[in-house]
Amino acid sequence: MPDDLGFRHVLLNWEFPVPARDPTVKNVALLAICQAVAMTGMTMNMTVTALAGHSLAPDASLATLPLALQFTATMAATLPASLYMRRVGRRVGFATGVAIGVTGALLAALSVFEQWFIVFCLGSMLIGAFQGFAILYRYAAADTASDSFRPRAISLVLAGGVVAALIGPELAKWSFDLFTPFLFDGSFLVIAAVQASSWLLLIFVQIPVPTAEERKDSGRPLLEIVRQPVFLVAVFGAMIGYGSMTLIMTATPLAMVACGFAFEDAAFVVQWHAVGMFAPSFFSGWLIQRFGVLNVMLAGVVAYLACVTINVSGIEKLQFFSALVLLGIGWNFLFVGGTTLLTESYRPEERAKVQGFGDLMVFSMSTVAAFSSGALNHIFGWQAVNLGILPLVAAVAVALLWYRGRRVTAPA
Repeated sequence: MPDDLGFRHVLLNWEFPVPARDPTVKNVALLAICQAVAMTGMTMNMTVTALAGHSLAPDASLATLPLALQFTATMAATLPASLYMRRVGRRVGFATGVAIGVTGALLAALSVFEQWFIVFCLGSMLIGAFQGFAILYRYAAADTASDSFRPRAISLVLAGGVVAALIGPELAKWSFDLFTPFLFDGSFLVIAAVQASSWLLLIFVQIPVPTAEERKDSGRPLLEIVRQPVFLVAVFGAMIGYGSMTLIMTATPLAMVACGFAFEDAAFVVQWHAVGMFAPSFFSGWLIQRFGVLNVMLAGVVAYLACVTINVSGIEKLQFFSALVLLGIGWNFLFVGGTTLLTESYRPEERAKVQGFGDLMVFSMSTVAAFSSGALNHIFGWQAVNLGILPLVAAVAVALLWYRGRRVTAPA
């Protein structure tokens, strides 16, 4: 009898080796869907804004002004969005961003119907500001994930971009003439509806609201944080990766059309470039865990070098296609890696200002690249645009190798 009781005691108190499920997986899944929804709308927007601007602008030279204002608004919104979320929490912050984006899309639709170019520019700026909020989904996943799950959390949220790459252009094609003769009116109404669906998802996201003490304590001065080698390497890698990608990607359709390819060919290449950007997110987090963040970022540098080599070797469709896919992979490794590395530079109470400032730097570089890409391609040519990023990419490689050596020699 005592033996039986002893057996039952052991049985009832036995800790079965069932793998523990990370409690943040649900949040990551929801944030990944929100990211997919946001980027689907943004992909549609990128497809139709310049064309709608061309139809509304009083002068053809102003056709791309609404798109340029979007990039500027995204850059300007990143830091304020991050600081706002520090006060009200991630869920309310993202919901506010969605409200801004939906308002912008509805204004754009109204502008197409009424032929109001200035109001269309305002709507475009609001859509761009929304993107400044949406880009923080990856940090929301990083903040709530455990240390072991953090790299995969960041990469899986960005994996939502695969959906955007495949669905966004198709929705744009389907909706652009829904309200003929008001072309593109339907596209902006669909964008508003797509973005509004995020509100339903955000209800189920569980991210604690910062306490009064956390809001009051902002940690070390920003200048002290940004002087850390880990911050400098993380942001420099992400900046050059994003800027170089934007420079080449923006010039690619111009180069392809100049080489005699149809618009559909250029759209196909850019679409698969977007797949190359986001599909690696399904495994780049695992690669970071397995091989280390610096090695994955160095692999991104290699992908950029391969992209440039292919682009300067010829102008066949296969070369444009393969180079742009490699460009997307390189961007993913540098951007996901840079984001992961940046999380090592700050304390919990410092995350809002550091994340916001880091994204401000990254999107400033992207904005400069977007504004200058067309002019550089026109003045210096396609090969010069590609070769021009080599010194910058080489500088990233040097910075990564230097910091990797510093980590190896640092005292335990």
